[in-house]
Amino acid sequence: MTAQTTLRTTPRRLEIDSDGVAGIATQVPSPNCDARPAGTEVSLIVVHGISLPPGKFGGGDVARLFTNELDPGADPYFPGIAHLRVSAHFFIRRDGELVQFVPCGRRAWHAGVSSWRGLSGCNDYSVGIELEGTDNLPYRSAQYRRLAQVARALRRRYPIRDMVGHSDVAPGRKTDPGAAFDWTHLGRLLGARPTDGCATA
Repeated sequence: MTAQTTLRTTPRRLEIDSDGVAGIATQVPSPNCDARPAGTEVSLIVVHGISLPPGKFGGGDVARLFTNELDPGADPYFPGIAHLRVSAHFFIRRDGELVQFVPCGRRAWHAGVSSWRGLSGCNDYSVGIELEGTDNLPYRSAQYRRLAQVARALRRRYPIRDMVGHSDVAPGRKTDPGAAFDWTHLGRLLGARPTDGCATA
């Protein structure tokens, strides 16, 4: 009989380095970013939902949008958005894969006209995390686990105080991550109780 050894690998802990780069994320640099205002603390996480074309998952069009490579002729929906210069720090696919477009030390262009706790311009002081999904389809367990992992890593690196939806910082203008997003479940994963649709990381 031949002895067999089963090798067990421990998943790498997600850490955010001093530049704001997540070591286990696939890096896809976006040009749609700039410097944060001097002296600004990163204190907020904004959760978004996105799918391109809307309701279709698994393709590369979100990355193409965030890198200014979206073909306006590839889908009837695209001519209306291909000109946009937008980005997020992170994108979490349906299977939990983590993609990073902008280092957290820089300002990604994700929130637009926005405010939180009386402070406008949320892009200045927030990290934007896009989940592959829609407002009315349940997000997947792998996405919640990854989101919680990223939130904990961000909390270790920055003085994060709140975690909210895009709809919370741009009410009436944005609806994502939508009614399908389970803030209670996320709160349990983070060991916190969500309040008024918002989770504290």
